Amino acid sequence: MTTLVLTIVGDDRQGLVAAVADVVDAHGGNWENSQLAELSGAFAGIVEVAVPAHRVDELKAALRGMDGLLTVTAHPGSGARDAEAVARHFGFRVLGNDRPGIVREVSSTLSAQGVSIERMTTETRDAAMSGGRLFEATIAAHVPPAVDIDAVQAALEQLAAEIQVDVTVGD
Repeated sequence: MTTLVLTIVGDDRQGLVAAVADVVDAHGGNWENSQLAELSGAFAGIVEVAVPAHRVDELKAALRGMDGLLTVTAHPGSGARDAEAVARHFGFRVLGNDRPGIVREVSSTLSAQGVSIERMTTETRDAAMSGGRLFEATIAAHVPPAVDIDAVQAALEQLAAEIQVDVTVGD
């Protein structure tokens, strides 16, 4: 089996996931992992599928045929799972008053420490008492064996003090 990673983008409407799943299934593929979301009327996602090697090209062609309904792009999967087996997981939350640059500063701090973001969810919402906006992020990261997790946590705590947000570490 060959692994493909599909990126999916389109206007949100009923049946989009079913349409992609039907095409994958019709070409002998197996839907393995995904992250899908609707944001402001747009639908976006990333899907990992396994497909028999001899059917990869026909699956890609069928997915290209979905243009107009969705834009679906197939990318070859990588051997990243082997590296994941030795990487440690590090999870944390960021919460504070919303302002431009929080994601840039947090992601730059992680990158400078040699840490890779595995999954990140962000949200802004009205603050109940202050009348402003709150920013919240939940981040799961991979920490290579050579990287000191305590140093990563210290760098995040220093950043939190500088940009005045709370960082809570925990899986």
